[in-house]
Amino acid sequence: MSIKTDKAAQNHQKGYNCAQAVACAFAEEMGIDESIIFKMMEGHGLGMGCMEGTCGAITGAVAVIGAIKSCGDIEKPVSKAATYKLTGELVKRFQEKNLATKCKDLKGIETGKVLRSCPGCIEDATAILEEILAE
Repeated sequence: MSIKTDKAAQNHQKGYNCAQAVACAFAEEMGIDESIIFKMMEGHGLGMGCMEGTCGAITGAVAVIGAIKSCGDIEKPVSKAATYKLTGELVKRFQEKNLATKCKDLKGIETGKVLRSCPGCIEDATAILEEILAE
């Protein structure tokens, strides 16, 4: 387990939701105070609050990609296409590893078969994010 995956796991154990756990592990790299990230990601937990949406660990990782890779130029957002490509790659790798990206599917709500636990999703999203940021 890397330092980041360990930090994300510790965050979750402290009560952070999946999105907060992943995104807050990268606060330093994003140059954003952890308390701000924590607030911004609060509604992303539990599949955006209803288990019907995308896994919070994924949305937390996507937020990190945007914060790190965006040029931040509101007038000329030239980094958008590259950011979308990285985001798509993250989601694709997560899907390949876990066979789903929706919270309810990962947790087996309708099938009774858990594909991946929340701690597992946090670990996977963080590890994939680290790989993508290093490429």
